[in-house]
Amino acid sequence: QVQLVESGGGLVQAGDSLRLSCAASGRTFSSYVMGWFRQAPGKEREFVGAISWRGGRTYYADSVKGRFTISRDNAKNTVYLQMNSLKPEDTAVYNCAAGFIFGSSSVSYDYWGQGTQVTVSS
Repeated sequence: QVQLVESGGGLVQAGDSLRLSCAASGRTFSSYVMGWFRQAPGKEREFVGAISWRGGRTYYADSVKGRFTISRDNAKNTVYLQMNSLKPEDTAVYNCAAGFIFGSSSVSYDYWGQGTQVTVSS
């Protein structure tokens, strides 16, 4: 089992950058695929991106491709989401998740963090 804690959210202006972190407990962090999801008010949860066990593969939603980058440091049990050129439509609660299947479906992930709010003003 793994516990996930996100941090780094906040209020920024359009065009700014923000880096989210997700710290994981446990000694098996490198066994998990890590994903980022987001949910805006009144909308369904949306896949943002995922990174494979050792970081060799990444996969992004079209809406963030070229602006967001996922990375991980297995020595620090941490996954990151670097968000550049932020837009108001990126406003959402961002959750990291851990699972064993590399993909974009939320059902592929077994463990979830509590989320961190990102608000982008225009």
